[in-house]
Amino acid sequence: MSAPRTARARARAELTGEIKAAARRQLETSGAESLSLRAISRELGMVSSALYRYFPSRDDLLTALIIDAYDALGEAAEAAAKQEYPHPREAWIAVYAAVRDWARANPHEYALIYGSPITGYQAPQTTVQPATRVPMVLLRILQQANEEGWVQKLDAPEPTGRLAEQVDIVAPLAPGVPRPLLLRMVIAWTQLFGMISFELFGQLVGSMDPADDFFKETSRQMAAYVGIS
Repeated sequence: MSAPRTARARARAELTGEIKAAARRQLETSGAESLSLRAISRELGMVSSALYRYFPSRDDLLTALIIDAYDALGEAAEAAAKQEYPHPREAWIAVYAAVRDWARANPHEYALIYGSPITGYQAPQTTVQPATRVPMVLLRILQQANEEGWVQKLDAPEPTGRLAEQVDIVAPLAPGVPRPLLLRMVIAWTQLFGMISFELFGQLVGSMDPADDFFKETSRQMAAYVGIS
């Protein structure tokens, strides 16, 4: 049983949350490039030196917001995957839908993690694990489907050369899944976020907009692409 937090720890957590909330409002109105600790301190009625005790730099605050966004997105995908489905294809489609729903509900946070790079900002290693939560969900669905005999044999070539080495980095995360399918899973993961970015950033206007039917059909086809059909 964990010890209860002290009043000071609770106050710090509450103020940290207020700082992040103010930062997210800035993302919505001005974008990540214009994120300003001084502007946040003014909004919250704090002296800037006090805010720097919570986030020593703009980059520290950006990192916290990025990790929060990845974690929130990951939680949405994981929650969708935990439901009961008659076929792993339906789990795959549900995760695609959950990721899209989160992105549409939080477009500015989505842009923070999947939009244009922020000038001068270098994401630290602490952002890597949160960023893997969505692909890990898809990978687990594929692995379980493969173990239970739902995956169809595909006429897909073995990756070679540098590409094979890169796929081998993923292989330990899903034992038993053939390397050609692992490669296809990575392709499907990148396709998912490319499709969402096209929708959120206006690239589907005049073609597949609204994108509901297009998105659902694509998610079904990408499930088949990784062998879950």
